Amino acid sequence: MKAPAPTPPTVSAHVLAVDDDPIIREAIGDYLGRNDLRVTVVADGRAMQAVLDREVVDLVVLDLKLQAEDGMAIARRLRNDSAIPIIMLTGRLEEADRVMGLELGADDYLTKPFSPRELLARIRAVLRRRRPEVQQGRPEGIRAYRFDGWELNLNTRRLKSRQGDAVPLSNGEFSLLVVFLGAPHRILTRDQLLDLSRLHGDDVYNRSVNTQILRLRRKLTSDPAQPSYIRTERGAGYLFGVPVEIVY
Repeated sequence: MKAPAPTPPTVSAHVLAVDDDPIIREAIGDYLGRNDLRVTVVADGRAMQAVLDREVVDLVVLDLKLQAEDGMAIARRLRNDSAIPIIMLTGRLEEADRVMGLELGADDYLTKPFSPRELLARIRAVLRRRRPEVQQGRPEGIRAYRFDGWELNLNTRRLKSRQGDAVPLSNGEFSLLVVFLGAPHRILTRDQLLDLSRLHGDDVYNRSVNTQILRLRRKLTSDPAQPSYIRTERGAGYLFGVPVEIVY
């Protein structure tokens, strides 16, 4: 009889709040932290980006009226770079900002002054709505993969090297790497790579699979002729040959 698969550890959702008012940051961090969420609070877009570069973030709470920066530009950049849900904080009379923010792809908004309890309810509602989308093509709602010191963040679509540097990936390279990391030590044919990559929102055309894999090898190793991660199994397909850790 096959043993049941182990239950993945429960990890609190990670909320990143961006607000230049220290009183609001403290209130958000304290209330959400007491309600089973992991919370990071920062004052500006640069600090936000530093957190996104090193952490798995599930949702961003963003004040659109930062004194030193254009919160709308930060929201636009965040939406262009990732699929992380965004809840905007706006002034009560700033309808134009709310409309523009929603058109940029924000998931919800809350007007100031607001109740931390309402913010918590809206965060939970957005995370519930997003969970099926996040899980499509990502077994058990996986947020990131780690292998041999590398990390691929599925929310931001960023690959981080062993030295902590960001390694840019095309859409096709990202999709193929997600497929490989989801099936380590398993031979995958070209057809399987094509079919599975479509689950991640990008079609990898048959004629370009070999090219995409070569490019991935060049980004993952200094000598693509001696690949240490993606190996060719002659007459069969390709295999990702190192252990992979899953971040839920």
